[in-house]
Amino acid sequence: MARKFFVGGNWKCNGTTEEVKKIVSTLNEGQVPPPDVVEVVVSPPFVFLPLVKNLLRPDFHVAAQNCWVKKGGAFTGEVSAEMLVNLGIPWVILGHSERRQILNETNEFVGEKVAYALSKGLKVIACVGETLEQRESGTTVEVVAAQTKAIAERVSNWADVVLAYEPVWAIGTGKVATPAQAQEVHFELRKWFHANISPEVAATIRIIYGGSVNGANSKELAVQPDVDGFLVGGASLKPEFIDIIKSAEVKKSA
Repeated sequence: MARKFFVGGNWKCNGTTEEVKKIVSTLNEGQVPPPDVVEVVVSPPFVFLPLVKNLLRPDFHVAAQNCWVKKGGAFTGEVSAEMLVNLGIPWVILGHSERRQILNETNEFVGEKVAYALSKGLKVIACVGETLEQRESGTTVEVVAAQTKAIAERVSNWADVVLAYEPVWAIGTGKVATPAQAQEVHFELRKWFHANISPEVAATIRIIYGGSVNGANSKELAVQPDVDGFLVGGASLKPEFIDIIKSAEVKKSA
């Protein structure tokens, strides 16, 4: 069975109420392929989650950008998986490289977060990716395999997990992994799942690419056999996000 194309928009720490309403309005008016061709999820900052959920077209879904590693309580500044479920938020992004790099989230911590979020009924976009130093030293595959293993050790049901490969050196830099570079890592990740989890999971898990994806390069990336969609940063705040979603059509006809 073909893997359904997945396009996520990570708005990061951006937006005012008025700006968010404008972005949602653009999304609501966009002519995009039907939900059986592409799954679309946008991820506003926590404070805008209810607003976006209420205003957004029903065929698009909403994700939080993070959540706490366990049940809520005395954890100032954190948001729990239970709270997201209570708000009717179906998805959460976990292990984004900005949190790994800036806030020092370890592979094990990310794995624990993924397991807890799944146990509460959330679907997870789990992020992996290497730094420029790691790529230049030739350890890309080992790095992303170790990050994936820490998640995989705590996951039994993969149906609610999308894996996002985001090379750190390509995030917000304007540098994009070439289609061949993206395909190579996605292929290696799928091979890892085949060897370490199961052939079934390897065949069905969606592995999406993130890192300076835009309207101009999305079609070229989309036709790669192991690229199942995108996690889009800056371009998800712009009208060209609609063009990125439309790249699902290229995949369908590939």
